[in-house]
Amino acid sequence: MPTTRSPQPLRGVRVLSLALNLPGPAAFMRLRAMGAACTKLEPPAREGASGDPMGQYNPPAYAQMHEGVKVLTADLKTEAGQAALHKLLLRTDVLLTSFRPSALTKLGLSWTALRKRYPALAMVAIVGAPGERAEEPGHDLTYLADAGLVTGLDLPATLFADMGGALMAAEAVLKAVLLQRTTGRGSFHEVALSDAASWLALPRTWGLTQPKGAVGGAHAGYRVYPCKDGRVAVAALEPHFAAALCEAAGVADGQRMKTLFAPATHEAIARFLAGRTRQQLDKLAAERDIPLHTLA
Repeated sequence: MPTTRSPQPLRGVRVLSLALNLPGPAAFMRLRAMGAACTKLEPPAREGASGDPMGQYNPPAYAQMHEGVKVLTADLKTEAGQAALHKLLLRTDVLLTSFRPSALTKLGLSWTALRKRYPALAMVAIVGAPGERAEEPGHDLTYLADAGLVTGLDLPATLFADMGGALMAAEAVLKAVLLQRTTGRGSFHEVALSDAASWLALPRTWGLTQPKGAVGGAHAGYRVYPCKDGRVAVAALEPHFAAALCEAAGVADGQRMKTLFAPATHEAIARFLAGRTRQQLDKLAAERDIPLHTLA
């Protein structure tokens, strides 16, 4: 998270979350940074472990996401738990959930029921997929696979759909608050993790990150190459960056697009980088203004 202070447009806005695992708590990180007062109601702990599964399989991640969050516990399947929830809802501006619609209905928390009881309350519901598909089981990996973002047998480097969904949920809270301030009434917003995956997949859909795309490996200045003692991620995409890289590697006509997509250019740059250490390449980047990052 950024360490510098930024404007807090949500100062004074009270957000209550029932969302577990990653997307909801990650959205809370963004909302807190914008000044929202964040309270979370989660199931009672079992056998000494957190009622949120994230608190069980990765306590450090749970702790970071809940820093500054008031965490309360309640069993929403009991009268006492329901009473605790509705006491909180009386002073809540936005409710954040991550249950399937059928589960919300069983708990008396469907949007139809809530808007009758709390006309000014807004609701942001995180689901797996939109509409009728919201009842289908799924997780980050399945949504990424459906969006064409799982291209081999290796797992994706991070939980893109969950984190993208968290950003979309924070955006939905902002939208809900703007509507509250202009209309005085609450509104309902559904955030689907599959939609987040599809949004993140757009560059691939457009062909940008496909093997023949400029940022998919076809452009010699935008690739990961081996170097003498590790790897180097090169992002010399713009003509002036590409020209600087090609000049260093001894490639002529480095600003011509045809040159940058030519196999011979790939080979020449690969040979040049393979013969340099990470330290040498870091120095080269600074001296010639080439965007690259060395890796072990």
